[in-house]
Amino acid sequence: MKTNFTALDFETAQGYRHSICQVGLVRVENGSVVDEVNLLVQPPDNYYWNQFTDIHGISSEDTLLSPTFDKVWNTIEPFITGQTVVAHNGLAFDFPVLEKTLAYYGMQAPAYNKVCTYKIFRKKLNLLCQDYAIALNHHDALSDAKACAALYQIYLKNNIN
Repeated sequence: MKTNFTALDFETAQGYRHSICQVGLVRVENGSVVDEVNLLVQPPDNYYWNQFTDIHGISSEDTLLSPTFDKVWNTIEPFITGQTVVAHNGLAFDFPVLEKTLAYYGMQAPAYNKVCTYKIFRKKLNLLCQDYAIALNHHDALSDAKACAALYQIYLKNNIN
C-alpha cells in the first residue's frame, strides 16, 4: 500500500458531471502534506443551478473571472497522472466528474489508481470527521480534500504492517 497519494475533491455547478466550479487537491508524501491546490473554475457558460450554489456557496459571480477547466488542467494533471488518487465518494462522484470534464474539453483521461474513502469507511464525510475530530468546512473542495487525506492516513496507519 502506497503512502504517497493525492486527495481530491470537486464541487460542481450543476447536475452535469462536467460542470466543475472548484478543485481541491492535497498531496501527501511519506505521511506529510507537501502541497495543496485550491482553484475556482468557471464551469461551461458559467452556469449554475441554485440548489448547487446553496450547497457549496459558489455562484457565477465567484467564477466570472476564473479560468475554465482546460486552462487549469496543467496545474492539476501532475497530481493525478500515475498517482494514487483518493476521494470520498470518488467512485460515484469525483472520478466520473474528472472523466466527464476531460471528455467535455476533448482531453484524454490519464491513468491513475483510484481509492474511495467512502468505500473504505462506509460513512458520510461529515460524520467521519466528527468521529475522528477532523476539521471540516463541508462542501469546500480544499477542506473536503484535506479531510479525505486525513481519513486515508488513518486507514493507512491501521492497515500497513
